[in-house]
Amino acid sequence: MTTRRVTAGERQSAGEPKAPAAAFQPHIVVFACNWCSYAGADTAGVSRIQHDPHFRMIRVMCSGRIQPGFVLRAFEKGADGVLVSGCHFGDCHYVFGNHRAVEQFEKTKNVVRLLGLEEGRLRLEWISAAEGARFAAVINEFTDQVRSLGPSPFAGPRRAA
Repeated sequence: MTTRRVTAGERQSAGEPKAPAAAFQPHIVVFACNWCSYAGADTAGVSRIQHDPHFRMIRVMCSGRIQPGFVLRAFEKGADGVLVSGCHFGDCHYVFGNHRAVEQFEKTKNVVRLLGLEEGRLRLEWISAAEGARFAAVINEFTDQVRSLGPSPFAGPRRAA
C-alpha cells in the first residue's frame, strides 16, 4: 500500500477551508532604564501579567543615554517599532536623566520624520518598577499600533518565526 501526500491545492479543491495567512508580528525593540522600566518589565513577568511577546528588551543604565543613533540602528537592523522607556520625572537615579531622554527623543523623532518613517513607530514612556501592569498595557498597545502600520520600510525580508 502506498501513500500519497495531498497538496494544499488539492485540499482547496476538495472544499476544505483555507489555512489562515500568518498574521504580521512586528519586531519591537525596547530600550529600558535599568532602575525603573526594566524592573517594571520584570514585575510584569513575575506577576504573570499577559502581554505581547514580540519585543526585544535592551537594558540601559538610564533612558537619557539613548541617542538617535541607537534608535536608527534598531530600525536599520529590522525593527518595526522602538519604545524608549525610563523613570518618572523626579524618580531618576541620575537626577536629570529623564529630562535628557526627552531632549534626545525629540532629536530622534525629527530624524525619523526626515527619513519618512511614521511617528507611530517610535514611542517614549515613563514606567516605574512597581508598574508591571502598565508595562504590559504599553507593550500591548504599542505592538498593536505598530502592527496596524505594517512592516517597516527599512526591514528586509522576514525570516520564518
